[in-house]
Amino acid sequence: MYNELLWIGLMLTSFLIIILAYKFFGKTGLFVWTAVAIILANLQVMKTIQLIGAVVALGNVIYGSIFLITDILVENYGKKEAQKAVWIGFFTMVAFTLIMQICLFFIADASDMMSPHLNAIFGLLPRITIASLTAYLVSQMYDVWVYAKIKKMTKGRMLWLRNVASTIGSQLLDNVIFTWIAFVGFFGLFGW
Repeated sequence: MYNELLWIGLMLTSFLIIILAYKFFGKTGLFVWTAVAIILANLQVMKTIQLIGAVVALGNVIYGSIFLITDILVENYGKKEAQKAVWIGFFTMVAFTLIMQICLFFIADASDMMSPHLNAIFGLLPRITIASLTAYLVSQMYDVWVYAKIKKMTKGRMLWLRNVASTIGSQLLDNVIFTWIAFVGFFGLFGW
């Protein structure tokens, strides 16, 4: 029950940050949260937790908030701005991975205590990043497309339908693609 309460707290915190970013900075705040969330999600995904009896990657809450961002952008600014957010997230993750990989090549001083930990975290990052970026682009572009399509079909009505339908399908697509690339090829289909 402890993890479930923390998960709810993390979800509420993420949504509060989105509301504050949008209130204070408008769509720029949403673009910024996209960049922050993609980095956080790719770090958190390396930690697995028990949640409602299942083992899940921690990064799902933060990552799921990006679907909300693109839905808000499609709703208020159009499909093009939502796709811009997707590309901002893509660029952010590529840049972050590249910089951290270069940092791993530096020779640590004898006084350094963090280098082995950074190597453990960011040494996995290229594989996680490839899986994440592939899943991210496919699922986010799908989310934007489905959301815009449902909005057009319902003539702007039924916000709940387009939000829920686009996010459920996109999240499922993302999880299947990410898990297949990141873990199945590494641990085998049922070996993890």
